[in-house]
Amino acid sequence: MKKHIVVLSGAGISAESGIKTFRDADGLWEGHDVMEVATPEGFAANPELVLEFYNQRRQQLHTVKPNTAHTDLAKLEDDYKVTIITQNVDDLHERAGSTNVIHLHGELLKARSSFDASDIYNWSSDLVLGDYCSKGHQLRPHIVWFGEDVPMIPKAIDICETADILLIIGTSMQVYPAASLIHYVKSKTPIYYIDPKPAIDSKENLTVISDKATIGMKQFISLLQENL
Repeated sequence: MKKHIVVLSGAGISAESGIKTFRDADGLWEGHDVMEVATPEGFAANPELVLEFYNQRRQQLHTVKPNTAHTDLAKLEDDYKVTIITQNVDDLHERAGSTNVIHLHGELLKARSSFDASDIYNWSSDLVLGDYCSKGHQLRPHIVWFGEDVPMIPKAIDICETADILLIIGTSMQVYPAASLIHYVKSKTPIYYIDPKPAIDSKENLTVISDKATIGMKQFISLLQENL
């Protein structure tokens, strides 16, 4: 039976493909206050601005490709059961070949009804005012905004409880509830943390790889092979 590697991935892995990380140092996101473009209140106040903001993110996504960190994760499926729990809203894990990806914060290439959160549509083009769900309600980005529940957290917790190995890659582990998932793996489960500026430095069974995702993945694979 294959060992189960659970991966917690964040913006750092996609940054190497050219996708900008969540916020710049000044607290702005592409020149916008996040409260304007990533909250239900922002959408209610100026839906056109919010839709255009995500249209630009979607357009950018079409111009980038998975990097070797994405493809190395996908190749792990040859020898391991791999479940990726990502905070990223892009589809780079899937495009690289990973087959079991849980998106905690939604998906940029989907839209959903502003009336019924379970009414979800694949959406790869621009989303504009007047694009309605089947029941006549405006569509919105299928993104978990600030102040909204994270519906995939219970499933993610269940997955983490089954991990034989936990890999954290490209995330500061500062955003909750995603950051809490590390606490749900069984005690003594090996944990590997790949990040240029790791925010965790003392935990039992923790191996820190202080490097960017593409380089860190090579080191992680070598460590796996050494520990076979």
